[in-house]
This record gives sequence, C-alpha cells and structure tokens, in this order.
Amino acid sequence: MTIKSASQYIADQLADLYEAGEAQAIAGWVIEDLTGLDTLSLRMQREDALTQVQLDRMEACLQQLQQYIPVQYVLGKSYFFGYTFVVSPAVLIPRPETEELVDLVLQCVRQRAGAPLRVLEVGAGSGCISIALKKQSPQLDITAVDITTDALAIARQNAASLQAEVNFIECDFLDEAQWPGLGTFDIIVSNPPYITAQEQEAMQVHVLDQEPHTALFVTDGDPQQFYRKIAHFADIYLQAGGAVFLELNQYFAADTKALYSAAGWQADLLRDLNDNDRMLRCTR
Repeated sequence: MTIKSASQYIADQLADLYEAGEAQAIAGWVIEDLTGLDTLSLRMQREDALTQVQLDRMEACLQQLQQYIPVQYVLGKSYFFGYTFVVSPAVLIPRPETEELVDLVLQCVRQRAGAPLRVLEVGAGSGCISIALKKQSPQLDITAVDITTDALAIARQNAASLQAEVNFIECDFLDEAQWPGLGTFDIIVSNPPYITAQEQEAMQVHVLDQEPHTALFVTDGDPQQFYRKIAHFADIYLQAGGAVFLELNQYFAADTKALYSAAGWQADLLRDLNDNDRMLRCTR
C-alpha cells in the first residue's frame, strides 16, 4: 500500500465518524506520524510503499480512532503555537482558539517591554499556554496551577522537552485557603472549565467520552464558577496595573463580561477565529 492509498484508506474508514475534511486531516496526521515525513515530503513521496511495520501501526491507530479516541491521544501528541506537546487523556487537547489567548497576553507583555512580569495560569493542563508564553517571552516568571497530579506530570514533561522554565504547582484554585502561597502577579491567564452539564448533549462523542471532565465541566452548574474566583483572587493578589486574560464559554460570554464590569474592570470581549465571543481582556 502506498502513502497515497493508505491516506485515502484511513479517511474512508473514518467516513462514518467524521466529516470528510476532518477525516482527511486525521489521515494526514497518522501518515505523517508513521513516516516521519512533513507535508511537502509526503506529497513528493506519495507513491512510495509503506513497510509492514508501518501498516501494522496504521491498523492499530485506526482501531483506536474508530472507537472515537481523538487522533491526538492515539498519537500521544498535539501541536500548539508551533510547538509539539505530549498529550494524554489526563489533559485537554490544545485548541487553535487558545493560541489567540496566548497572542493576546503577548501583546500585553510587549507593551510592558523590559518590566519584570509575574504570570499566573489557572488550570495548567498540558502546560501549553504557560510554555508557549515562556518560549515567546523568556523573561516572564510563570507559575501554573492545576488540581490534577496526572495533568501536572504531563505539563512538566512538556516543559522539560521544550526547555521552558515554568513553576507548576498542584493547587485546588477554588479553595481560597490555598491562595496565599502563590504570591502576587502582574498577569493572570486562564482557560478554565466552563461547560455546564446541560451542554453535554451537544458535544461530540470524541470530546465528551475521551477528554478529562475536570478540565471541561464546572462542578456546580455555575458557568461563572472559576471566573468569580479568578476575579476575587485578582482583587487581592494582582499588582496595580495588572491584567486578566480569560477564555470563555461563548454562550455565557456576555455574562462573564458583565461580572467583571460590575466589579470595576475595563472588560473587553473579543471574538475568536470562528467569530465566537471567546476571550475577555480585563484591566483596571
């Protein structure tokens, strides 16, 4: 079987599970991983035959994909901000929309060029936000917290492989008693859990059944659960002139903006690449 025919075979086998474009993209990811070739090389060598070892690996991947396991978990990696991150079911798969959140923070950092800035990320997950920020702006002093030991292990692995110095701390951010040990900060950034139980019915199976619920769902049905806590934390531990950057549930974005505006913040609601209300920039 050639590279070209193998790619089409994978896409065909996934046709009942994914839309055509997504199935083709997944096939491309798998073939790229099997061969170690980039997109251009794959096009140039598309008539080359796969080895038996590669074909066996392809079938093993396909079996997992047909069980709705996301391709990122099957391959054990994902891409974010131009970097390769290890991922597992212990962490949320990085989304392209979250890259826009990183860009937003970097704009703020550039405006304060030369100033020593401390950054707190609430909900580290794979570490993609903090690590991307550190790689782009090495002068930042970044602390990232998460409640999950397994997620922090992945985040630390990613930080080590990408040579990014980030201070990862196990912390239940909803427990205010754990706040004093974190210190004060100039920037707070978070893509917190924000999905309510009522929204589950509209979610894709490969997200609902495979990705960690602690990273997806609020625990008390309140979509503002983490945003309220972050606002309260910022009242106490954010330095004067600091900023808060948040990724939002699009269905409750206006409510989140109202929450921060009522608390005295200049809150700017921003749309993502899909034209959804997705990010909130808060300053005082």
